[in-house]
Amino acid sequence: MILDTLLINCGQLLTMDYATDLVKGEQMNELPFIENGAIGWKNGVIQYIGTTEEAETIERLNTIDCEGKLVTPGLVDPHTHLVFGGSREHEIAMKQQGVPYLEILKQGGGIHSTVQATRDTTFEDLLNKANFHLNRLISYGVTALEAKSGYGLEKETELKQLRVVKELQSSRNVPIASTFLGAHAVPRNTNPDVFLSEMESMFAMLKEEDLASFVDIFCEEGVFTIEQSRSYLTKAKEAGFSVKIHADEIVSLGGTELAIELEAASADHLIAASDQAVEWFGRSETVAVLLPGTTFYLNKESYAKARDIINYGGAVALATDFNPGSSPTENIQFIMNLAMLKLKMTCEEIWNAVTVNAAKAIGMEGIAGRLQVGRRADVIIWNAPNYQYVPYHYGVNHTNTVFINGKEAAKGGAYLE
Repeated sequence: MILDTLLINCGQLLTMDYATDLVKGEQMNELPFIENGAIGWKNGVIQYIGTTEEAETIERLNTIDCEGKLVTPGLVDPHTHLVFGGSREHEIAMKQQGVPYLEILKQGGGIHSTVQATRDTTFEDLLNKANFHLNRLISYGVTALEAKSGYGLEKETELKQLRVVKELQSSRNVPIASTFLGAHAVPRNTNPDVFLSEMESMFAMLKEEDLASFVDIFCEEGVFTIEQSRSYLTKAKEAGFSVKIHADEIVSLGGTELAIELEAASADHLIAASDQAVEWFGRSETVAVLLPGTTFYLNKESYAKARDIINYGGAVALATDFNPGSSPTENIQFIMNLAMLKLKMTCEEIWNAVTVNAAKAIGMEGIAGRLQVGRRADVIIWNAPNYQYVPYHYGVNHTNTVFINGKEAAKGGAYLE
């Protein structure tokens, strides 16, 4: 076989080639890599992984000398709100003046502003905007991700968002997991139970059109209760969906325990998760998806208890939480920096959290997050000499070349049109 492309002289080639789909506890501090590695592919599928010395006799059409640079799997972003209308920079002044978020909501701002903008934006414009943000995510090294709805809060706009995601799934060569987050907030002047019943009525249609793999809910004080969340997600599971929870972001309500009880794919945020919930992750396959960019952007002091979750044997993933209100960034590398500085995660734990564990959190453990013969050639060459350098050196884009399915998608930190 003649390979299309062979990368040689990879200073460290991170394979993330574990025997399990999920890396938990002490194992998160391990990192499988090959010194002076080589990796090659044909027709977008990896055909060789080994050392540069062993690869000398392999026939190939194109050879790329990595000159000792770090090479890794493409990164996985397991929590984004990719599709939305408008933006919220006009609220900055109010936030700086200390205007409470609830007051901003009363003035039509906050999530209500984004909901109105998303309702008013056409499918085509939402698609164009989502493509713009997706290109930027790719430029930072994301080659697989999750995208949520949740800025419609009524049937037609929620469907519009999910149909945009489906169009992205078919038109872009990037794996995207679609999540229905109709229960993102309670619309104004609406009974929460009536609203949840309306969202539940969409489950059959979502299955029929194949618009979502996951159902999510914002379980939080003033939004949806534990009882409402349990009932809603149980019905989602009965309808054939995997489930996720926006859990314990502000108040220790018990959403994390509920996620583990329901064997959710992930529990996300978790800043206020109880000590009991943190301990439970050690005997659960539910992934703790942590979003330090949101804590940073909201200027909060308390971050999620990553160290405790890992020390109790749990699995942690990291995500941007890209959204227009509380985390307007596509820079997953900055999230890695924050994980080191604020979550006190080791460099090894961070790389596991943005690859293999992130893939597991969105049901993509079979196609993303690791390098193996027979898998997609989603590969990154980094302008970095080793894996410690990327979390260490903050505020810049370290990607040299991003390959998606074996094709160059970004180079020099910029997406290739």
